[in-house]
Amino acid sequence: MHAATNDASARPPTRYWPGVVAVALTATVTVMPGFAVGALAPAIEAELGITRTTVGLMISSFYAATALGSPLAKRAAARLPAPVSLAVAAVAAGVVLLATSRADGPTTMAAALLAGGLGNGLVQPVAGRLIAVRVPERRRSLAAGVVGAALGAATFIPGLLVALVLPAHGWRTALLVAGLVALVPVALAPLARLPSDPPPALAGRRAATRGADGVLVLWALAAALSATGNNAVATYFVPLGTHAGLSATVSGNLLSLSALLAVATRLAAGALTDRAPRRDPAVITGMMLVGGLGLALVAIGTPVAFVLGAVLAFTAGWGWTGLLLATALRLVAGRAENAGHAVQSGIYAGASIAPYAFGVLSHTVGLAGAALVAAAAAVVAAAAMSAGARAAARRAVSGVAAGRAGRCSRPAPGPHRRR
Repeated sequence: MHAATNDASARPPTRYWPGVVAVALTATVTVMPGFAVGALAPAIEAELGITRTTVGLMISSFYAATALGSPLAKRAAARLPAPVSLAVAAVAAGVVLLATSRADGPTTMAAALLAGGLGNGLVQPVAGRLIAVRVPERRRSLAAGVVGAALGAATFIPGLLVALVLPAHGWRTALLVAGLVALVPVALAPLARLPSDPPPALAGRRAATRGADGVLVLWALAAALSATGNNAVATYFVPLGTHAGLSATVSGNLLSLSALLAVATRLAAGALTDRAPRRDPAVITGMMLVGGLGLALVAIGTPVAFVLGAVLAFTAGWGWTGLLLATALRLVAGRAENAGHAVQSGIYAGASIAPYAFGVLSHTVGLAGAALVAAAAAVVAAAAMSAGARAAARRAVSGVAAGRAGRCSRPAPGPHRRR
């Protein structure tokens, strides 16, 4: 009889995919407030009498709360049961969207978004724990891609709201509908239960993750820079589309279509890279560069260039998020919360800068100039990702060399020692 194993690869798929889906759906609704307010920005500005820069500052407060509150969220996610963390995050998102639908000024809306950003920070650390503990190594990129697809799916619903609800019922009703949708994942949170203790195979590898913090910093920087450009375009997608000559309804439909393409890209990238996970850093670097090309095309300002650029920015430009989580988990196996925290901090730090900075730039150098700055940020992000990958490779080589030296330095057993 074969001995039982604690490795996650021995567990049947039915034990982890429902939990992964529950985390992904929760991640979708918790990040949705920022995208929903951004998509509905023109209508909100007109009714409340505020500027695009003010709306950008409000949205930035949402993402800044996630980034700055990430250390606290990491500790909370490590102590709370995973279903509790997910349920709290989803309920918070629903309340925030309902509150923004009743806001009578920018102060009320900004306060609600700030609270929503704190709740949003709970999800990625839980995702890291679940993937590390329950998902086998051969499926981690795909599982992380499913969770990463939440960012794409989170733009899909606001796109539908702009196209279907906004014209007939206004932005307040659109946010109200979004708030009700945000409560749906609460019922699925129990699917994400985790063992109380990490498997021995993971716990025994904690010491091997020392020295990886520098790599995580570089990758978090890459995520921040790439997210700055891509989040700005996602947030101001409808204004950019109308600037390129498309109607608001067509832009909203294109936003939803681009979001679906982004989801498909994350899933496909995860499934394919699971065959050769060592190549994940190179794939991520390439996707960031292609996303930068898409942002440059958006800057041209013609309908054809905008559509092509939007597709590239949403697919390749945003398709690396799940891969980065899987890559970070492999780098710091046994410290799943650290991996989720690093990726989340980077993505949301960039996202917090993007709306306000893009709003200011669009007023000074125009929408096209702001899009070009976003494209340049994507190029620098790819360089930081590549630098982190080289540092990780050097660390792996030195670790193998140290292991071999340790084995060679062991004294041979003497004749008096029992065999």
